[in-house]
Amino acid sequence: MSVQQWITIGVAVAIAVLLVFAGRWVLKHKLGRVWRVSRYLVSRTTYTAYGAAAVLGANLALPNPGNDPNEVSWSTFRTIDHAMSILMIATLTALGISLAYAATDMILARLSIANGDADRKARRLQTQVRLLRRVITSIIVVLAIAAILFTFDEVKALGAGLLASAGVIGIVAGVAAQSTLGNLFAGLQLTFSDALRIGDVVVVEGEWGRVEELSLVNVTIKIWDERRLVVPVANFTTTSFENWTKQGTAITAKVMLPLDWEVPIEELREEAGRLITSSKHWDGRSWSCQVVDITETGDVMVRVVATAADTGNQWDIACQIREHLINWLVANYPESLPRDRTQFFSEDANEASYASQFPTSAFRRREPNGVSGPSGGDPGEA
Repeated sequence: MSVQQWITIGVAVAIAVLLVFAGRWVLKHKLGRVWRVSRYLVSRTTYTAYGAAAVLGANLALPNPGNDPNEVSWSTFRTIDHAMSILMIATLTALGISLAYAATDMILARLSIANGDADRKARRLQTQVRLLRRVITSIIVVLAIAAILFTFDEVKALGAGLLASAGVIGIVAGVAAQSTLGNLFAGLQLTFSDALRIGDVVVVEGEWGRVEELSLVNVTIKIWDERRLVVPVANFTTTSFENWTKQGTAITAKVMLPLDWEVPIEELREEAGRLITSSKHWDGRSWSCQVVDITETGDVMVRVVATAADTGNQWDIACQIREHLINWLVANYPESLPRDRTQFFSEDANEASYASQFPTSAFRRREPNGVSGPSGGDPGEA
């Protein structure tokens, strides 16, 4: 090509880029305050818009082949035109994906601002929007790849053969992609059945964490110690799991205290109530302190429960109750702490039985000829 033609292409590209720059400036500085979506368009489509404009300008300015020897030959023109067509499809695809992300970013931000991340309905809609965005992006990419492939004459020639063997290819592809398609449909099922949402607190495979990302094939769970558990989506439709925030974020904290029979229940209940009602982690709904069981080892099992607004406050108030009541019992009622009792019997029926307490249970009998007691002295002195 001549220098004049290269200059023409350069000018066309520059004009296209300047038009995008002007449009971006208008969106950012003039329409940013009155049109909310302009902010997301500017942040998401800057580079893709510049790329698409440059390719479009070069494509429009590309000279046609002619009889002039200074112009490009027909074969060279076809090669350049084919390359420009592929670039045009690729850049327009990227621009379309950027526009989809800009629109969904605005929807997600509006949901978060209007309802709050803790709201169940907002999190459900956010999950659905994110998954739909990924589905739309996948469809756009597949269509773009198909469009690029059909720009080649060889692929067009194979069109009839591909249609003839579509049944066999469909079966083979279905078997090969069975796992992927299963995860895809499982993700759609989870999202639109409202069984799992981004931000839900779940227990999966014995791990407690929060759903951080829900993609087409995997669910990423952020564990409390900042590890990430990646689970295939299909597992959530075939295996049961705990969802602590299915109906809301409110939850109940539970503390179990194995104590001795001499524990003063009323005093313990009053102290637990005083602590809970003054705690900033309690949501003010309900609390209780009750004896719920007697263990096989003879301990009295006391359960203290308190409601909390979310799982973070639930954990904090449970730890607060446990620490405070242990310290309170040690300071005021040490005899209420768990103890094992050991009772010693004499072989002499006329001699009164005696008992003592030791860290572990044991039963011993005093021999007739006199055997030292547990402390090394006479058993009667124990």
